[in-house]
Amino acid sequence: MTQSSRQTWGAPNEPAALISRVLAERAVQPLFQPIVHLATRQLVGVEALARGPAGSPVEFPDQLFEAAARAGMVAELDQLCAARAHEIAQAPGTVVPPLVFINKEPAGADHPLSDELRSRIASISTYRYVLEFTERALAAHPSALLEVAARAHRTGGALALDDVGADRLSLAFLPLMEPEVVKLDMHLLREPYSAHTVETTALVSGFAERTGAAVVAEGIETEQDLLVARALGACWGQGWLFARPGPLSVLRHWPVHPAARLRAPRPELHQPGVSPFTLVSARQHARTGDRHLIDGLTEYVLRQLAFAGPYGLVLGAYPDPAVGRGWLPRLAAPASTAALVGLSGPPLGVPDPTPIRTTADDSADGSETALAIVDPHVTVTLCARQRDDRAVDFVLSHDPDVVHAVARTLLHRLGPDQSLPAPSDDHAVVSAASGLERDDRRAVPAG
Repeated sequence: MTQSSRQTWGAPNEPAALISRVLAERAVQPLFQPIVHLATRQLVGVEALARGPAGSPVEFPDQLFEAAARAGMVAELDQLCAARAHEIAQAPGTVVPPLVFINKEPAGADHPLSDELRSRIASISTYRYVLEFTERALAAHPSALLEVAARAHRTGGALALDDVGADRLSLAFLPLMEPEVVKLDMHLLREPYSAHTVETTALVSGFAERTGAAVVAEGIETEQDLLVARALGACWGQGWLFARPGPLSVLRHWPVHPAARLRAPRPELHQPGVSPFTLVSARQHARTGDRHLIDGLTEYVLRQLAFAGPYGLVLGAYPDPAVGRGWLPRLAAPASTAALVGLSGPPLGVPDPTPIRTTADDSADGSETALAIVDPHVTVTLCARQRDDRAVDFVLSHDPDVVHAVARTLLHRLGPDQSLPAPSDDHAVVSAASGLERDDRRAVPAG
């Protein structure tokens, strides 16, 4: 970095001034890295990787988003990066592959689209965009992320879950998010024989078989990496073996794979929808019982928690505080081992039962109760609605599609995780939307 560049753009400890200028001058220049079909090495798409002004203290994405986090402008920068990627892909005469992957910053998940980004998305005609996010987004604000996912599908886009295997939340949320693309974390390639890699890739392969999702291996640097990626179940890949990030024009003569396409959008999948009981009773026949039977069935569902592991999600909605407080002791142990345990309903009137995520929701139907467990080894939901003083209508289901739909409805009710660091904290300065692949940081390829 030259002294003149520092003088032009200022010092790194002036984040507000730096980012304000980047935003005002639209001083983001994306680079693009190819994603290829591993069997043929033909192009299927590109990932847009953000870069700040060359030679400045915010040239690289970690620096760029750190400055934005300190200035409280992450959402604005995130949307500018996306808009600039679309702008370049839509430039006259540009040859674009079928898929353009664009990262999504979790801190901006609950922000509305800017007019510019909305216009750019509406102008897409020669490619399909794939919104890419990590497990950090899932943990930070799951209900906002579901809204983002629904919006992506409404506008013709697709979803990619990045860094799968780096955190257990990514595997836990796979069946609820149902992304069109699953991107394996690069450390899986480096440790192909570890129990964690074997378990992760086995679960991802099963998900891909069920849904038709494409599996991408990141960080492919050698021919051996390529062989390992295919053995682990990846059909697509990216990394320095194929190309480093560069201008989109460099790829204009690359051959494109004829099957570079993804599952059609399903806008209704991530919508808030109706109440859990209304949802399940429309799909399965509801039975009627008394309160004693419902208590017995609730106990049955709670006993299934013994079969849930680190990739489990346990979600519930209670009609009154007494019911919610009654669940807390039973959920305390699973909450320490499962990926997420979350409840919504009227305020419980007790201290926050960490690590159970609770969200006060006075608007919920006071006649409904719902519990859902989503785990690779157990999938079950019980949804009940009080009919009168003595009778309760209910549906008990083990159908994965039904259980996942109920879980998504319950997930919409969860607020942001208050235990996570604020976007301005030092812990949150490296962004999922930075577009900086970890192999992109290295001076030379490993191995």
